[in-house]
Amino acid sequence: MSPGLNQRLQQKLMQKLSPQQILLMKLLQIPAIGLEQRIKQEIEENPALDIEGGEMEDQDQVASAEDDAEDSYDDDEEIKIDKEEEFNLDDYMQDDDEIPGYKLKANNYSSDDKHYEMPVVSGFSFHEVLKQQLGLRQLDDQKYKIGLYIIGNIDDSGYLERSTDAIVDDLAFTQNINTTKEEVEEVLAIIQKFDPAGVGARNLQECLLIQLQRKQKEHPGATIELAIKIISKYFNEFTKKHYSKILKRLEISEEQLKEAMEEILTLNPKPGNSLSETDKTNHYIIPDFTIKNNNGELELVLNSWNTPDLKVSPAYAGMVQELSKQKRSKKQREAYSFIKQKVDSAKWFIEAIKQRQNTLYTTMRAIMDYQYEYFKTSDETLLRPMILKDIAERVELDISTVSRVANSKYVQTSFGTFLLKRFFSESMQKEDGQEVSTREFKSILKDIINAEDKTKPYTDEQLTSLLKEKGYPIARRTVAKYREQLSIPVARLRKELN
Repeated sequence: MSPGLNQRLQQKLMQKLSPQQILLMKLLQIPAIGLEQRIKQEIEENPALDIEGGEMEDQDQVASAEDDAEDSYDDDEEIKIDKEEEFNLDDYMQDDDEIPGYKLKANNYSSDDKHYEMPVVSGFSFHEVLKQQLGLRQLDDQKYKIGLYIIGNIDDSGYLERSTDAIVDDLAFTQNINTTKEEVEEVLAIIQKFDPAGVGARNLQECLLIQLQRKQKEHPGATIELAIKIISKYFNEFTKKHYSKILKRLEISEEQLKEAMEEILTLNPKPGNSLSETDKTNHYIIPDFTIKNNNGELELVLNSWNTPDLKVSPAYAGMVQELSKQKRSKKQREAYSFIKQKVDSAKWFIEAIKQRQNTLYTTMRAIMDYQYEYFKTSDETLLRPMILKDIAERVELDISTVSRVANSKYVQTSFGTFLLKRFFSESMQKEDGQEVSTREFKSILKDIINAEDKTKPYTDEQLTSLLKEKGYPIARRTVAKYREQLSIPVARLRKELN
């Protein structure tokens, strides 16, 4: 043996998840809006899975199960019948408490309740509107094709994503159209005259200028002319709110600057958004839970209206039972193995759905109890510091399981619908030693900034001093970090003119 090599015996403790546990973990990640589709998919793929109270199965289809099984195996293949014991997820999920059935249903509405349906707007999409306007222009075939290609590269906000040089190359390679940069820019100039104003711009500065120039043609005036000059010549100073530099270089009064700024603020920085909503899929948040406040007592309901009662197909279960009693030929063994696998898979899926519902309910119940005062009052300052470990210990589940629940589930309350992870936050200590949530700190920071004099907004140093006065000893860099998390700009960018 080489002196550099040696042999050793090692023992390693490794935990592997079974396919059933993996299925449960995947189901936990699915929010309410996706669960119905996942169940439909499983029913389509597994004929042994059925809906309780649904239509009777096609007997011819069931009778042909043995033929399907025969086709799924090679005649020369050795058939191995799965003798594994039925998997029980109770060993994995430690849920001891029995949840009343009515808590897992969301159909407990009275006949007196009002039900509202959300209308969905239909109409032409943003890009279709642009194509219609292009069709009204008298263009030759080549320019029309160039126009269509340009429109195809305009994003939903209304901006052209490709440079004119790149479009020239694209047209040559993909459509065999030989054109020039000048011709592409000529067609682009036509598109930039379309509605909504500002469409086809390559950046924000050009977008604002297109809108101002159209306003100047329709309603000429000194204020719009000044606004055009500010955007075209002093755009950098405008974006950074260096008002003193603009005043000095243009030699204008603060009143004139204020009027020009008001004109600029009426413009739309994303012109495509005014028409693009009908081009997008309508997404509605379907909450997984509802918390009702009944005279100070909170009630939690798991919204499972889209979770049908599932069962194993009696026909398939009967076939397994019948075949298990017989001496089987090779083809019958193949059919038995195929059908038993489908039946076992249906049982595992049904059990996983039940465990999913139980896990969701117990986890949300623990979160509601932990943040009880907040859910009663909606006062963010009453949110307690809470991390995943706090809930995992309460429900006796793994932190990763709680994380799967919190990251993709919504709860509906009387004051709004929220993602569960919103209620998790680290803690910080006040001067009096009290542990408070960082969300409470952010809420107070936001209130201070909202109440500031916008002509002289607070710097981060001033915010740090004000927070210390309120009993929150915190470093300036931490104030800056939380301010950025709240999407609040620095003081200079919050400044407004008198």
